[in-house]
Amino acid sequence: MKGRSDTIVLIHGLWMTALCFENWVRRYEAKGYRVVARSWPGLEGDIEALRRDPSSIAGLGLTEIVEHYEEIIEGLDQPPIVIGHSFGGLVTQILLDRGLGSAGVAIASAAAKGVLLLPFSTIRVVAPALSNPLNVHRAVPLTPEQFHYAFTNSLTEAESLAAYRRYAVPGPDHVLFQAGLANFNPHAASTVNFANDERAPLLMIAGELDHISPPSVVEANTRLYRKSSALTDYRLFPGRTHFVLGQAGWEEVADYALDWASEHARSAEGPASH
Repeated sequence: MKGRSDTIVLIHGLWMTALCFENWVRRYEAKGYRVVARSWPGLEGDIEALRRDPSSIAGLGLTEIVEHYEEIIEGLDQPPIVIGHSFGGLVTQILLDRGLGSAGVAIASAAAKGVLLLPFSTIRVVAPALSNPLNVHRAVPLTPEQFHYAFTNSLTEAESLAAYRRYAVPGPDHVLFQAGLANFNPHAASTVNFANDERAPLLMIAGELDHISPPSVVEANTRLYRKSSALTDYRLFPGRTHFVLGQAGWEEVADYALDWASEHARSAEGPASH
């Protein structure tokens, strides 16, 4: 098809590495796509080593993460489809605003600057980090109990612990402070030009049972794009938690995201029609 991009860039979120997309990588590669799934700067390599000593990512911020993926995309031979989860969804929004990517999908996205709503479930997840100002320069892991509430609230404790042991890593709390204080910062790193008419098409996906980025947050973020004539779409998946990438039935979400992005992706000749 004319507008199809053959390359997909996957961007993970906080407390994870690119390993969280392992099932999606295999599925997309089986469909004939080239898939680039790279971790945030400093999160590459051995997960156990990172868990023992996360000092290399303690000061990592959103600006450095966005620039990391900007460099990756600019090194490709064609604009890719960009799919991001959680803070990776926010990075996806920023990258599209900068003119990068042929289409973007933000799954359970962290909120861009301008989203004022902060539900109780979100506060419960981020409060332990934000309650201590010293954490702005620390990389702190979630406990298994915190992970169960934040990511895997539809799983049993045993199932959640298995996911925790495979995927969870310390996260640089600096990005939480940047997002949490964005509406008080005129130069916030999470700023997006919602009126940008030139950006590539964007799909925002929410999960009904998500505690970190519940539908109310994703919907509020999506509504801000009404200022733009660029294509913005929204899809709610019932029964999905923040562990949507690995939760049973993840294939439905992965296929929908790719089908939507492939259908609406910009061609080399210019923007897809709206």
